[in-house]
Amino acid sequence: MSRDGSDSEEEEREALLQTRERGARTPRAPACCSARYGLALVSCYGFFVVYSLRVNLSVAMVDMINATEPANHSASVCPSSQTVAGRNHTARVYDWDSETQGWILGSFFYGYILTQVPGGYLASRYGAKWLMGLGILSTVIFTLLTPLAADLGAGYLIAVRVLEGIGEGVTYPSMYAMWAAWAPPLERSRLLTLSFTGAQLGTVIALPLSGEICYYLDWTWIFYVFGMVGLVWFVLWSLLVFNSPDRHPRISDRERTYICSSLENEVSRELGPVPWGSILTCRPLWAIVVAHFSYNWTFYTLLTLLPTYMKNVLGFSIQQNGVLSALPYLGSGLLAVGGGQLADYLRDARQYRTVVVRKAFSLVGMVGPAVFLVAAGYTGCNPLLAVVFLTISSSLGGLSASGFNINHLDIAPSYAGILLGITNTFATIPGMVGPVVARALTKNNTMEEWQLVFYISAGINLLGAAFYTVFGRGTVQPWAVPKPRPLQD
Repeated sequence: MSRDGSDSEEEEREALLQTRERGARTPRAPACCSARYGLALVSCYGFFVVYSLRVNLSVAMVDMINATEPANHSASVCPSSQTVAGRNHTARVYDWDSETQGWILGSFFYGYILTQVPGGYLASRYGAKWLMGLGILSTVIFTLLTPLAADLGAGYLIAVRVLEGIGEGVTYPSMYAMWAAWAPPLERSRLLTLSFTGAQLGTVIALPLSGEICYYLDWTWIFYVFGMVGLVWFVLWSLLVFNSPDRHPRISDRERTYICSSLENEVSRELGPVPWGSILTCRPLWAIVVAHFSYNWTFYTLLTLLPTYMKNVLGFSIQQNGVLSALPYLGSGLLAVGGGQLADYLRDARQYRTVVVRKAFSLVGMVGPAVFLVAAGYTGCNPLLAVVFLTISSSLGGLSASGFNINHLDIAPSYAGILLGITNTFATIPGMVGPVVARALTKNNTMEEWQLVFYISAGINLLGAAFYTVFGRGTVQPWAVPKPRPLQD
């Protein structure tokens, strides 16, 4: 491994003090009606679309499967509270076994993994606006085609989900590249958590709304409704967003000066050759990779299979399923936003070192979810307690948004999109493998089978938290420090 920068407290404090001095020379521009917070809101809407399109199949799958299909349920499965009175169920249903369902739910990530690193490179090199916009637009179009693909067969549906994943794969790397040019260092936590909270909002709203749509219309309308929401976002993104403050026609001079001056010693105005060797041998980057992989194993397992668990084990109806499956992500979104505010307060007003804040938030956001996830498996047929534990587990996970999740911008802001592409490539593997493994382990949907799924997820989470705590860093790495511009005569 290459030298990853000094670990000494003196050098870290010096870096933070330099950042504070730059902020002192240039007064902070107000947040209200600012271009940077406008970007945060529009991108929040964008990630709302991204996750509503990603999770809607999880609820639709509950209604797409032939309910008369014979199943082997253990006596440990809780009594069902499902009702069918007044239901409208006119759409086709399919005789897909649990293995096929696992492949369908995981297929999105086989496309998603392909465009992570290319997305980061293209966004850093050519700008993020149109890459992200067209990526989400393509996902919207394939979402609208989902009912047709399902009618044609499971193979066609898997292919459409792979194509959706290819489109969505550029979103996070693009957004990190965008924030590298827009987020002042001491506002990174709050701006990025506000932006990415759209993911939790999309999950929170899409899950219960999908349940209601299934109940009163049919499952096909889930894809039509959220597809139209995505088209509206694309229009707003095209009109309101620009790649950098220098290109924004409506930003105030004060805000432009504030953002550019705060980033002048961290972000290169012109990106030279990408130092791939230094990037791939950077220990702090691999700390993020391991943490991101570990966290996503639990996140994606619940994201894709929580509605199935709610129905087949806890016995909730399709309406109850959507609402209760959304609660964990509501808590996660709230703690992500609150955590972002707290993290920047600790770094700015309390002068805590960046690395201390990132590690503390990562520890709480990974160890806490592991503990409560295992506990949820031992609640028996107490659905209220199970939902409470699952909600606490996912809520605490929201704190990691101010931990390892935005550490890319701390260690290499000029290459943040590329770094995010690398870490998200590895972090996508759980989305591909997790649902397949979980469904393979839960063929009978017994409590004991799901306890094993939860133990595996929790163990992986703990390993990731430990690795990041040891090897994570909070300062710009030597290979990522921008070269000083030559003085003009």
